[in-house]
Amino acid sequence: MITIHNLQKNFGDKKAVDIDNYIINQGDMLGLVGNNGAGKTTLFRLMLDLLKADTGNVVINDLDVSKSEEWKKETGAFIDDGFLIDYLTPEEYFYFIGKMYALKKEEIDERLKPFERFMNGEVMGQKKFIRNFSAGNKQKIGIISAMLHYPQLLILDEPFNFLDPSSQSIIKHMLKKYNEEHHATVIISSHNLNHTVDVCPRIALLEHGVIIRDIRNENNSAEKELEAYFNVDVDSFLQEDEIEPTVTEEPEVSETKE
Repeated sequence: MITIHNLQKNFGDKKAVDIDNYIINQGDMLGLVGNNGAGKTTLFRLMLDLLKADTGNVVINDLDVSKSEEWKKETGAFIDDGFLIDYLTPEEYFYFIGKMYALKKEEIDERLKPFERFMNGEVMGQKKFIRNFSAGNKQKIGIISAMLHYPQLLILDEPFNFLDPSSQSIIKHMLKKYNEEHHATVIISSHNLNHTVDVCPRIALLEHGVIIRDIRNENNSAEKELEAYFNVDVDSFLQEDEIEPTVTEEPEVSETKE
């Protein structure tokens, strides 16, 4: 499905992505995890041809993403609200997206029905532009628009951000179901290790743009390994920051004679 070869992207002196070879198979559900600045979003932008690589390439279904547009027909993505057309209502935006993929209005309406619980009555029929919605509802609109045409490759950057706990639970269930029913490749990034471990049977750990571990996650088996990795820096910091308590001597009080 996806082959990454000798992929590098630098911003000045900083190496944002540096991946020699990495393969994501058709039907994989992959979680991308790493600290801030690890290169997750940059990697997604390179995969979607939104950034030009310094060296190397990303190939989706035998198509170099920088040399073809065909792969886009089978790809859905939501990185941030810059993907939205915020002067449209959600309905207008969904119909616009559907039209891009030759979907009729009736088909779009039918495909929106499974998302009704996720939207929770707060998205459709509100008679307001996307720019006037909360961050959480913008997130929902973006995720739905990425899934509307049933892509074989779905890429979501921090999909749990801004969502309330109920919506997070619903989207986890929906992503797993989508992966199973459509045998689609689903790639998500998240700072929330619990959500990632719950959803993804495969997890890639990024550090300074390099995939340092490719973890198979069966029955949440990756949880301890990831917690150990992310907690090691905290433990080191606490040890270095320890200050031994000092005993403060009480000042001597001199006696005075009357």
